[in-house]
Amino acid sequence: MSKISPLSGFPELLPAQRTVERDVIASLSRTFELHGFANIETRVVEPIDRLAKGGEVDKEIYVLQRLQAERHGGGPAPTAELGLHFDLTVPFARYVLEHAGHLEFPFRRFQIQPAWRGERPQEGRYRQFTQADVDIVGRDELPFHHDVEVMSVMVDALGRLPIPRVSFQFNNRKLIQGFYRGLGIDDVTDAIRVIDKLDKLPADEVAAMLVERVGTTPEQAQRCLELATIRVEDTSFVERVRALGVADDLLDEGLAELAEVVEACSAVAGDRVGVEANLRIARGLDYYTGTVVEVFMEGYEHLKSVGGGGRYDALASDGRTTYPGVGVSFGVSRTLIPLIADGVLSGSRPVPSAVLVALNAEEDRAASAAVAQGLRERDIACEVAPTPAKFGKQIRFADRRAIPYVWFVQADGPDEVRHQVKDIRTGEQVDADPATWTPPEADLRPGIVTTIPMPSTHTSTTEENQ
Repeated sequence: MSKISPLSGFPELLPAQRTVERDVIASLSRTFELHGFANIETRVVEPIDRLAKGGEVDKEIYVLQRLQAERHGGGPAPTAELGLHFDLTVPFARYVLEHAGHLEFPFRRFQIQPAWRGERPQEGRYRQFTQADVDIVGRDELPFHHDVEVMSVMVDALGRLPIPRVSFQFNNRKLIQGFYRGLGIDDVTDAIRVIDKLDKLPADEVAAMLVERVGTTPEQAQRCLELATIRVEDTSFVERVRALGVADDLLDEGLAELAEVVEACSAVAGDRVGVEANLRIARGLDYYTGTVVEVFMEGYEHLKSVGGGGRYDALASDGRTTYPGVGVSFGVSRTLIPLIADGVLSGSRPVPSAVLVALNAEEDRAASAAVAQGLRERDIACEVAPTPAKFGKQIRFADRRAIPYVWFVQADGPDEVRHQVKDIRTGEQVDADPATWTPPEADLRPGIVTTIPMPSTHTSTTEENQ
């Protein structure tokens, strides 16, 4: 048989690594549910015309075809009409339209699912990846306080994860548009696109592009650069923007909204999350209409953002009703796979079993299985040794699988059975009753081992230096 080669861009995790992903997904889900968000799962395929941008099939979309599909009467397979979703927003918009009659608005949902994109694989970017989205959607209107709530929820959720410190960098599209409009710049979208090049080009080159391409004056270009360089961890940006001498009603609205978001998120951030107003962030030039956010991870800035989102006043529309929304997406795979590869995160063991029930002889399998069943009835994961062997060999078997305890069933006489359990890490072996014995909470289930110091409240996480 020829050697099997991995498919680039389709990562697969080993069992202990999968523990990390499962724990993170469970933590995110718990936090979202604490804030009253309901979980949904959408189908993995959507019509191509819904997935396509501007009526054209995007090259990143994976098309779905049946190998044996044929037209009636024979002939070649018909043109594919379905594709795998490349994010969770497009299927969610369709879901809202399709099920609007059964939903209560504002509708609060979270969704954690895989998505697929046919892009060039690289660190943090994969062809199959898992995302976690949280959104609130209204019918015809959605008050601004929902922006504050959704952003605060994701700040809370990421602050509970055993990952490096993350930074939420907020801006507001109303602020940007109002500022440019107040300056007298007509093509706001093109101006934003040019300003976005500050990450790659010197400021003087960007200023020249604003003059040549957008048609600004040198003075207007300078004001745009000054706005884009404002980045603070509090609401002092308001006075700094005011000091630039630009007046506009939309600018005032954007400043007020951004200040409220920054204040609210800072209040729940804690030590694991940074909150900033970064007036260079634009995100989704033709999509977002108010609050926008990009999330970056400390030490992994080369991944670019690991999350982002904002306010969109037209998530979906059926021609009669418009559904505005606000949401944030977190790249689960984008964040975790590099951390796992670097050894920052790992699983504490590759199996769920906390106990290996030893097997004296094959005829004793029923007795060992009875002990295992009793443990399972009390939610203690365990397994029976696959074959009888010397106890030392069975202990080594448990050690290779990182199972912390081995259970021995020994006959002390014709009608007497003695039970003992051994912690193979310390060597301590004690008498135990299978009806009452329970391992410490930390040993019940595999968890995440991290090199990152975490608060003591994170009971499911084990620090490497402990």
